[in-house]
Amino acid sequence: MPDMSLFWLRIAAIFYAAGLFRTLWLFLKHRHSNPPLAPGLPLLASFSVGTIFHFVSIVERSVSVGHLPVDNFFESVGLFAFLLSLLCLVAHWRYSFYSIGILLFPVISLMAWVASTESPVPAWTSPRVRGAWLIVHVTLILCGIASVCLTAGASLFYLIQERKLKRKDLAGASRLPALGTLDSMINRTMGLGFVFTTLGVLAGSSWAYVESGTLWLSNHNVQLALFTWILYLSMIFLRSHQGWRGRRTAFMALSLLGFSALTWITHVGLRNTLAR
Repeated sequence: MPDMSLFWLRIAAIFYAAGLFRTLWLFLKHRHSNPPLAPGLPLLASFSVGTIFHFVSIVERSVSVGHLPVDNFFESVGLFAFLLSLLCLVAHWRYSFYSIGILLFPVISLMAWVASTESPVPAWTSPRVRGAWLIVHVTLILCGIASVCLTAGASLFYLIQERKLKRKDLAGASRLPALGTLDSMINRTMGLGFVFTTLGVLAGSSWAYVESGTLWLSNHNVQLALFTWILYLSMIFLRSHQGWRGRRTAFMALSLLGFSALTWITHVGLRNTLAR
């Protein structure tokens, strides 16, 4: 990809990332309640500016190659991310369809970041910076996994408490927190866990990009981590916007915990990297 088109794409990715961080703030801000999250003006403005720069990048690339840039995986992902962003903004302004934006804005940010990694960057200038970056990634991911554990545990106790109340086992129910308390805990830990996991995935993918250049996406560990993140995003969306509670939340939380554990197990080899 020519330098200017890649430059504009990376500018777009920065604005998308700003919108992503705003989305994460919404998850934290509304972690105590269940109404659908509505994107505010700063989030929409950030994604609108990102979409404009993304369009400039695509035009620049199209003029350079003489056709629509879909020659490789990175170009196709970039074009798809632009179309999703454009459609999300149209859906918001025309139909006030907030839910689709909250679901797809994080995906768009990730896809734009992936598309911008087609060209390699210089290697690490310092082993200490390399190791510190990796430690930050590991710490964020562990915080995310800890939050998932709490979410899964609270979900299971929610099911137990719900069954006791249906059976009118008041003595047994009194030994457990109220359903409202457990539900609030699920919201809080789920939101915090998604924030930690998202930041951890961004830090880890950035580290892998600098470490291995354009080959970072072919790493199966990275692919598994991205899949786990998408599963987490799906659980957040289904609970916040589709009203999933009780048994459904418990099963999804347990599935997410399993994938999170599997992702961590596949990454334990990074400990050897830290020792180098």
